[in-house]
Amino acid sequence: MQVYGSFPAVRMRRMRRDEFSRRLMREHVLGPDDLIYPVFVIEGKGRTQAVPSMPGVSRYTPDKVTAVAERCVKLDVPVMALFPAIEPSLKTPDGAEATNPDGLIPRVVGMLKKRFPELGIMTDVALDPYTDHGQDGLIDSRGTILNDETLAVLEEQALVQAAAGVDIVAPSDMMDGRIGRIRTALEAKEFIHTRIMAYSAKYASGFYGPFRDAVGSAASLGKSSKFTYQMDPANSDEALWEVGLDLQEGADMVMVKPALAYLDVIAAARRRLNVPLAAYHVSGEYAMVKAAAERGWIDGDAVALEHVSAIKRAGADVILTYFARELAERGL
Repeated sequence: MQVYGSFPAVRMRRMRRDEFSRRLMREHVLGPDDLIYPVFVIEGKGRTQAVPSMPGVSRYTPDKVTAVAERCVKLDVPVMALFPAIEPSLKTPDGAEATNPDGLIPRVVGMLKKRFPELGIMTDVALDPYTDHGQDGLIDSRGTILNDETLAVLEEQALVQAAAGVDIVAPSDMMDGRIGRIRTALEAKEFIHTRIMAYSAKYASGFYGPFRDAVGSAASLGKSSKFTYQMDPANSDEALWEVGLDLQEGADMVMVKPALAYLDVIAAARRRLNVPLAAYHVSGEYAMVKAAAERGWIDGDAVALEHVSAIKRAGADVILTYFARELAERGL
């Protein structure tokens, strides 16, 4: 380093001294446009149910979810993602309720698009909220997840959601070939504007527990695992392979899930591909921040912003996070 006398030629702290200069040199700027807000919906009227394992997160009946959507619009959060928690009596081995055009999700989509046409609505394409066994696919008598048979149901589920008016279908099931099947089906029915966000690199993670509580699949799944179709947490090259396949099959956006434990995968995908890249800051990542903050161990607001900023810095264009509304309300 070049020095003059006993002082360094460059003082890095100069640009850190004031807020204006910190803003000038900030490399990654996070805003509401980067966020998607996940929301859980339930049947009924006038009800809001707290999710105990996700402090600050609730399930909403359709009439109550309209206030959430209105708030997103006012905060300029561009997209709300819907996840159903259906009645246990509707859950079956084949997850048939997922394809019901009068089901909870299609009705909520139709209602929201009519009232808030400017708000993007995203829906999950997967069977785990609808099956009595909690898996994302159909199973045989030995408990094997049936890939190709599941694709037919996922295809129909995506078409039902598209017909309801959804903007983005998001297959999260990790069945092989589902993006191609869904894209072909959407084109054939002239849903040419329906976007697909593929959960391309979805890991068999331990961070999903609170989400499964929220949609009611935890009890159904029991001690079973999803290792035969979700990705091994030890792998990263495989994630790029999965991303490439989904793009070839017609995905408009690709996703890495979870986010924080897989920042290296997000960064690798960003370096390799110049495509819209999403990351899901999942329920377990959210719950850990909330739990530690409740105990006074951390500043929850600061850590939440640090988490989401790290995901952005790693290369994500789009971040699904349960902190979206809180962050937007605080002006990020």
